[in-house]
Amino acid sequence: MTITLNNRKETFDTGPLTITDILHIKSFRFKMLVIKLNGALIAKELYDSTLVKEGDTLDVIHLISGG
Repeated sequence: MTITLNNRKETFDTGPLTITDILHIKSFRFKMLVIKLNGALIAKELYDSTLVKEGDTLDVIHLISGG
């Protein structure tokens, strides 16, 4: 499966995958994430059930707080 992940083409051996699967495979472990799938915001409680399919665009944005 090939998707666009953070503006880069990424290929995975299997598919479709959940957002949680992709976060695990890519080792994204940030506490504060904003996820957009094909331009739509995805709530954290939906990461386990939302499938990313061939050709989709996934944006994983980590927020950094500071002062």
